[in-house]
Amino acid sequence: MSGTKRRITGVVAVCTLAMTAAACSGGGGGGGTNPGGNSTESTGQPVRGGTLNMLGAGDVDFMDPNISYYSIGYLGLRQWSRQLFTYPADPNRTTTAVPDIATEIPTVSNGGVSKDGKTYTIHIRDGVKWNTNPARPVTAQDEVRGVMRTCNPIKPFGGIPDFATLIQGYQKFCDGFAKAGKTASALAKYMDSNSISGVQAKDDKTIVFKLTQPATYFVDMLTMPAFSPAPEEVNKYLPGSLDLAKNTISDGPYQVESYNPTKQIVFTRNPAWTASSDPVRKAYVDKIVVDETVSQESTQQQLQTGTDTADMEWDNFPPPSQIPQLEASKDPNLNVGQTSSSNPYIVFNTVSPNNNSALQKLQVRQALEYGINRKDLIQVLGGPALNTPLTHVLPSNVEGSQNVDLYPYDPQKAKQLLAQAGYPNGLTLKFLYRNSSEGSTKSFQVVQQDLSKIGVKVQGVTSPDADFYVKYLEVPDVAKRGVWDLSLAGWGSDWYGNAALSFFAPLFSGQPSFPPVGSNFGFYNSAKANKLIQQASTATSEDQAKALWAKADKQVMEDAAFFPITQPKQVNYHATQVHNAVYIPAIQNFDPTNVWLESGHQGG
Repeated sequence: MSGTKRRITGVVAVCTLAMTAAACSGGGGGGGTNPGGNSTESTGQPVRGGTLNMLGAGDVDFMDPNISYYSIGYLGLRQWSRQLFTYPADPNRTTTAVPDIATEIPTVSNGGVSKDGKTYTIHIRDGVKWNTNPARPVTAQDEVRGVMRTCNPIKPFGGIPDFATLIQGYQKFCDGFAKAGKTASALAKYMDSNSISGVQAKDDKTIVFKLTQPATYFVDMLTMPAFSPAPEEVNKYLPGSLDLAKNTISDGPYQVESYNPTKQIVFTRNPAWTASSDPVRKAYVDKIVVDETVSQESTQQQLQTGTDTADMEWDNFPPPSQIPQLEASKDPNLNVGQTSSSNPYIVFNTVSPNNNSALQKLQVRQALEYGINRKDLIQVLGGPALNTPLTHVLPSNVEGSQNVDLYPYDPQKAKQLLAQAGYPNGLTLKFLYRNSSEGSTKSFQVVQQDLSKIGVKVQGVTSPDADFYVKYLEVPDVAKRGVWDLSLAGWGSDWYGNAALSFFAPLFSGQPSFPPVGSNFGFYNSAKANKLIQQASTATSEDQAKALWAKADKQVMEDAAFFPITQPKQVNYHATQVHNAVYIPAIQNFDPTNVWLESGHQGG
């Protein structure tokens, strides 16, 4: 996820643990703090040129803006894909949306939002171009195409529940799209001959969105890469395919020169991009090389060593065991950022047939809630200073969050509930996790030890980072076959503040949130929770919405849908030669498009 984003890398959001989906971390208005006492914003004169080398162990989910829903996917897209609105590398505004390819933030006063709050008119700025030959402008028609592609029947966007019923005509369009066929030509034909009544190109530079209800968060929602414009050339390829990934068309400052999945990504300058058309990305470096074959420990070691071929993390973060020493030494290259995430958490696979479908039973899930010691998990994730305990759905900085803890650690209570559920001798569960991550591995070990005390045997199922979501959690059949019973995952806000919908709609809203369209990986479905979510999402006042979100939160926990662990702080590290390293919660990292490299240490 943070990815969040959406799934986070881990999560954090897609953090130190798991990467989550797109819904990613981010809080307050600032990006983070530096334990060394120095601002992450450089005060020196920027130096242009050089190669930024990023090290990691995993890959993007998809090299496709309208499909990607993972914090690392968002990190990759930052280089070459632009949105109507985005989050800037301004330390004081990293969770405040600003215009990207749009000319301004639409409001009632400037005519961008209708008086009833249900129509948004957005204008595309001059000079934004695709790197086609010859280069051509990004148009409102491209924006319409991008929104259409989100619900393609091959690889639909995982956050669709956020807006499926919000945009007029969207669900009707998607229902028809599901029957269009499975070839690129069939998908293109359907999009060319059908429309979404709530997404229209008024002219080449004007896009109009019509909503079913007012949504004060709509501009923030439009920061998601899912709403990126898509050039007509994408219709030659299947959404999310490797063929498309190898034939990307860019409107950002960089272009994808080469992509070798799980191995390397090389970004070079996009000749069609102009600085005057992009108020967000400075693009100081000439080239960005991502090495996806470096372990978490090796990444940290190389960044601290100061070699010119190691500048920033990709999907690796400082190992939790090393963070206390880095903080104690006030290392100026360490940044601790706020998040708006639940990362990691433990998913309960309610459709697993294992143990006579034990996880379908409320008492079994409640037994697991009582049987896992949150304090032990927090300790192996870097300790309580970096991991605020989270015992319910919503992080503290999301409107509607109320502190509730229904399951304090109680092994005896857990044993009683297992016996009442018909498992007096325990059961055996399969735990899916990423073994390349220190935090994930140690979390699995803690759960294994804790649950052994209540008679539950836990077996590990390991996954490479690149496969975790796209080959396991996002594939319904894998869950239904019982390949896994428990899994680590992470989630972060798709936007900030008024963002409860971006947790409940993709994760807990029943059938509409089931993968692959949603990210309800455990297939939780509760009529009571569904009703509360619907009521909250259509509330006529913020106070009413907050109260209903709080009730929905409590209902999800009464149903023991998952085991929340922490609202973590995000820890990132960069090499000494990297300047202007501004942490962006939405990408769970420093912004690669705004850093510059010290003269004489500009990579290779």
